Amino acid sequence: MGAARTRLKFILPAVFALLAVASYPLWLRWLGESLVLSEPPFRAGIAVVLAGDGSGNRLIRAAELVREGYAPRVLVSGPPGFYGRHESDLAVTFAVERRYPESWFIRLPHQAHSTRDEVAVIVSELRRRGIRRFLVVTSDYHTRRAARIFRERAAGLDFRMIAAPDRFFRAGSWWRDRQGRKVFLFEWLKTITERFGL
Repeated sequence: MGAARTRLKFILPAVFALLAVASYPLWLRWLGESLVLSEPPFRAGIAVVLAGDGSGNRLIRAAELVREGYAPRVLVSGPPGFYGRHESDLAVTFAVERRYPESWFIRLPHQAHSTRDEVAVIVSELRRRGIRRFLVVTSDYHTRRAARIFRERAAGLDFRMIAAPDRFFRAGSWWRDRQGRKVFLFEWLKTITERFGL
């Protein structure tokens, strides 16, 4: 009886370890997909682009929402960027160079360095403008964490999260390349530390 129990103590962990190794694509995919909250757009007073995307995918997705009639304009968040310029200035220039009308975009320069502080600036601006329904456009991996912060800070306002593709992160295969792994790890680290108020 004692020998059987001892064998069981070694066999069960080995079986669980083998199952974990054999099923790693499933749970790694689940971990990646759990970062993403993608909702269908609705007609809103404005589309808001969160900062932090050097590829322009967030901005282009927001411009397409204007083109599709979901929002009349895009509020472009702009923390301090490169060479003394705010990201919102660089982003709007990027959009205009791709033949989107400059009149579609509203620059929102600010000094925030975290999503939490950025959301506070954005919500204050939306309230100042009397906008109660808005679309939040950000990279897919950033949507769930950003939505949680907006829910905390935007009481009484109605919004939906619109996921823009990221050039490095793929929820179903992020572990297959170095940049995807970096995006995944940084986002999970931010998610966990934010839960503890760090």
